[in-house]
Amino acid sequence: MSITFTLAKPKRVSIIRYRTAVFGYFFCQGLGFASWASRIPTIKEALGLSEGQLGAMLLMLPLGQLFTMPLSGKLVTKYGSAKVISVVSILYALILLSISFASNIYMLAASLFLFGIAGNMGSIAVNTQAVAVEKMFRKSIMTSFHGGWSLAGFFGALIGLLTINFHLNTTYHFLIILSLVLINTFWNIKYLVPKVEHASSNAEKIKFKPDAILIQLGIVGFFSMATEGAMFDWTGVYFKDVVKSPTSLVILGYTSFMIMMATGRFLGDFLITKLGKRKVLIISGLLMFVGMMTSVLFPYVATSTIGFMLVGLGVACCVPTVYSMAGKHPSIPPGMAIALVSSISFLGFLMGPPLIGFIAEIFGLRWSFTLFSVFGLAMVVMMFTNSYFKKS
Repeated sequence: MSITFTLAKPKRVSIIRYRTAVFGYFFCQGLGFASWASRIPTIKEALGLSEGQLGAMLLMLPLGQLFTMPLSGKLVTKYGSAKVISVVSILYALILLSISFASNIYMLAASLFLFGIAGNMGSIAVNTQAVAVEKMFRKSIMTSFHGGWSLAGFFGALIGLLTINFHLNTTYHFLIILSLVLINTFWNIKYLVPKVEHASSNAEKIKFKPDAILIQLGIVGFFSMATEGAMFDWTGVYFKDVVKSPTSLVILGYTSFMIMMATGRFLGDFLITKLGKRKVLIISGLLMFVGMMTSVLFPYVATSTIGFMLVGLGVACCVPTVYSMAGKHPSIPPGMAIALVSSISFLGFLMGPPLIGFIAEIFGLRWSFTLFSVFGLAMVVMMFTNSYFKKS
């Protein structure tokens, strides 16, 4: 499958407008997810869910994403990424709103499953748009789009903090998000890339047997994305149930994590240029280990906040770095190598949140976070013991 872009030659101002439009859709995708994450403790308490039940509910969202992966690509191919993201962006916000009306565990499960479906469709469509805009600029700008997603996490957490402190319920909170998504859609819909054609290639598909290098890169990505997923879904619950923070500060941990992750992504290219990829991954693993253990050993508001900030910095550069390393594999085509590594990495994002819930049911929520500190330490060990990483 090859991708051919049929585009007009727009003026410079038009190119920039395309970029800001796609950035807006990335931002709304991140805003929707962050808004759900910021209200997990409220929803958990309202429905009286145990850690194990919440873990099972959190599994519904990635199940929805997995269920629709083949369908999403077909829809984008048939109808175009511009049409899909325009519709799905609004649908994503509407399903988010439906979560607030869930009065029992079954309604919540159904809403989260649909939320995962819409999220996956939106992600594929908006990334296809980003590739098209990047081709217009003829230089790498993809990181800035994903930085926008992370930045939205901060604003989503901030809106959540404000709505909680102003005693607005979850429905009013999610109505605000829906309003912002509608404004973005009507403001930017005309500036999505109109023609992104997908043409089937007759070239014979290249087959390869995954080697140890790609698998280990995937494991590094798995460690990072498992930790990232756990932080998205469980920091608020951790602050409420373990740290025993005041209600007004429940999402402080999530906010601090998102701020530092976004900061790390915007600084990542500079750090990699100065230090090299291996050193950045070593530092990232150490930050993940120290940050998680700080929050586990010293479960207080100040120390846990600092710990989650360190974790945010730790996970920020891991996935982009391993994708870049996979793309430079000496014998496997970049696209195929990155596809394998991203698949293994994404499994971590899917498994991390429910894994926390299941471990917490047995050992307690506080000690379940220790597992993710081990992930950071394992990453550091891999950097020192594997000859491939030593060359990076």
